Amino acid sequence: MSSIPVPVGRGVVRRASRADTDELAALLAGAFLDDPLTRWITPDTRRRERVLPGFFRVFLDLSFAYDGVLTDEDRDAVLLFLPPGAWEETEARGDELHQRFAAVLGDDAGALATIGALQARHHPAGRPHYYVSFGAVRPSAQRGGLMTALLEHLVARADAAACGTYAEASSPGGEAACRRLGFGRFGGDIALPDGGPVLRPMWRDAR
Repeated sequence: MSSIPVPVGRGVVRRASRADTDELAALLAGAFLDDPLTRWITPDTRRRERVLPGFFRVFLDLSFAYDGVLTDEDRDAVLLFLPPGAWEETEARGDELHQRFAAVLGDDAGALATIGALQARHHPAGRPHYYVSFGAVRPSAQRGGLMTALLEHLVARADAAACGTYAEASSPGGEAACRRLGFGRFGGDIALPDGGPVLRPMWRDAR
């Protein structure tokens, strides 16, 4: 994927490199500190603040293995994804990944495993697709179109490959960003137990 101009003029979309890991992990950790999903995994705010950078380093590592991390030239936004077939490969590494997340989350790794099991039940089967896992924009750069630009870059790649794109929105803002690019609801919501938050599966057909 080559870099392309962002329509709103805030730099260029580019593939991130592993040298960007710490900065992008910090960006994601800050963006998701108060997200209902991460609050459900790690309820204590101070502990959540400590563990989230390491949590996102694992997810960045998984996406980097497939060139699946997009950012802009100022690293004000980030989008993590997996290309067709990669989600199945990561699922096959379940024991290894559980150990990696347990090293970061400790006892809270059980909550993450619960989320992963529920997500697996809803994940599209037999339909090649790109899977968006996480996206974030730095507060000072929000409302500038950066997330839309990253998603546009990804869905253009999916369209060229005649593949769908799948995401699970954990917030109204995430759902709105998907809907602007033609995503619609995909099956029922994923409700976490014990009054936990809801994830909304979203799907976009290739165009």
